Amino acid sequence: MIEFDKEIVTARKCPYCGLKPDYVDSKVVYGKSYGMIYYCKDCDAYVGVHHGTSKRSLGRLADRDLRHAKKRAHFYFDQLWKTATEQGRGKGKSRKLAYAWLRDKIGTPKKFTHIGMFDIDLCNKVVEYSMPYCRKKTYPGN
Repeated sequence: MIEFDKEIVTARKCPYCGLKPDYVDSKVVYGKSYGMIYYCKDCDAYVGVHHGTSKRSLGRLADRDLRHAKKRAHFYFDQLWKTATEQGRGKGKSRKLAYAWLRDKIGTPKKFTHIGMFDIDLCNKVVEYSMPYCRKKTYPGN
């Protein structure tokens, strides 16, 4: 089973430089406020926080390359559970089943099986396993 550094996947430590990121308004990155983020200025790495929580991150900090890999992974993976909802399953159940399937494929612990916590290698595995089941085989960001 794949091991995770809890400090990294909860955005308490930057995975690139190892320092503690700043907790700042997203205006620093986007020029407009979308809520709070964890941000490592030196590494240009950041991640948002769950709305309605004080400081719970949406996953690990991501630099430009990892942000691209996460978007690509979501493009393919989200097609799986969205297809199930189109076929009559509820959104929550569809996502839960899709993440259980993914967990079995890539060997991650349940509590860390979310694209927000993955590195580039795991994002690439998500694409590899999900793509064969997708209607849209070409990622628009390529």
